[in-house]
Amino acid sequence: MKNPYAEWFEQIRAEHGEQMRQLPLPDGLPEHLHALVEARDEDAITFMLKLAWQFGAQAGYAAGVQQQGTEVSVKPRRNSVQA
Repeated sequence: MKNPYAEWFEQIRAEHGEQMRQLPLPDGLPEHLHALVEARDEDAITFMLKLAWQFGAQAGYAAGVQQQGTEVSVKPRRNSVQA
């Protein structure tokens, strides 16, 4: 069975991988992530991914609304964002 997310991710990675490799991460984050991977702390890694996904979704929503010429106030929600 194919995983649509994995296919999408690999497509984006192929198209933008070099550009993303050039973006620096905050000091200490690569080392912290490496330690989490070494410790097999899937809960912490999943939490980091959820934060990044949530922040990206909120920024994308705000940018879309701004492009339409209306104001938006993005507030934290109790419900998760589904893409």
